Amino acid sequence: MARVFLTRVVEPGDETAGRWLRRFGAPEVVRRLQGGGRPLPGVGPKRWQGLLARVEEAEPERDLAVAEESGARFVCPGDTEWPAQLDDLGDARPVGLWVRGRPGLRMWALRSVAVVGARACTEYGAHTAAALAAGLAERGWVVVSGGAYGIDGAAHRGALAADGATVAVLACGVDRPYPRGHTALFDRIAEQGLLVGELPPGDHPTPSRFIVRNRVIAALTRGTVVVEAACRSGSLATARAAQRLGRSTMGVPGPVTSALSAGVHELLRGEAFLVTDAAEVAELVGAIGELAPLRRGPVLPRDLLEPAAREVLAALPGDRAAGAGEIARGARTTREEAVARLYELRALGFVERHDDGWKLTRQAVTAVRTGPAPG
Repeated sequence: MARVFLTRVVEPGDETAGRWLRRFGAPEVVRRLQGGGRPLPGVGPKRWQGLLARVEEAEPERDLAVAEESGARFVCPGDTEWPAQLDDLGDARPVGLWVRGRPGLRMWALRSVAVVGARACTEYGAHTAAALAAGLAERGWVVVSGGAYGIDGAAHRGALAADGATVAVLACGVDRPYPRGHTALFDRIAEQGLLVGELPPGDHPTPSRFIVRNRVIAALTRGTVVVEAACRSGSLATARAAQRLGRSTMGVPGPVTSALSAGVHELLRGEAFLVTDAAEVAELVGAIGELAPLRRGPVLPRDLLEPAAREVLAALPGDRAAGAGEIARGARTTREEAVARLYELRALGFVERHDDGWKLTRQAVTAVRTGPAPG
């Protein structure tokens, strides 16, 4: 009850309040706030008066009742549902979290990845975020984002479309999600996933609360992927928080001409990892051995030939027939070896006999022209 009371009084991420909780405990902090006497350490008279004004509006019983009506509950440190990784935030750790949805937050957070990015994203960014989230969901990962327009919304929808798990961490009360245009999306997340926030029921977002909220997204997850972000994007704050916490930080590259990818590219020039799909993300944040497949071009029939046969094949002119002696010189081998390899190549459909010479078939000409560059 003391922590429910404090969510109405102190701002999210207030490290001074975090030090009070660590030093005195929540009940004592509430007692001294309600007493209105000498200020607690670290605050001046003006700020102390501001906190006392908020104390007059705090009604924890009412907040719990409103939360229950909307299907939400309060989770705080010490509860079995509390994700221990949030403790990495130290004195900036949330006082508690309001959670709306049936699944258990602690278990979901153990295998979760944040996918964040620009609100005013491009079609490329929205498609990439949705595909990335769907791929992660199909691999059993929980997709965490901030519920905003743009990349956040695309990530949530991608996970939901794959019948996967997703968590929206909000900068407002979980009973009145923001933005309003995502009301239907939030209702679906509440049914299939979780809505999470530090602010009590009915509280509204502010620009500073969005930025402070990002530290929760970073701490809650195993890693953060930024899909699109301009140089001043708020999603970069999530990435920087993840780096400070020792979490994996990843970025999806975009066109070098796009200002909406400039922030991501700046991350990639630093300590962030470049990723292009869910398999590469899972390789970075998953268990040992959870590797992404190696990327390589298509294997052509000529790639399967032995080196000596490839040398002979490469020695044939592309526009005419040639004798065995000429081919042997081009392949730097004996005439007998060249003839033996030519008969092998004929059996495989690469060459054909023309009187006393040998000529590439149409299949072989195409293979030679489209094959990989040497070396």
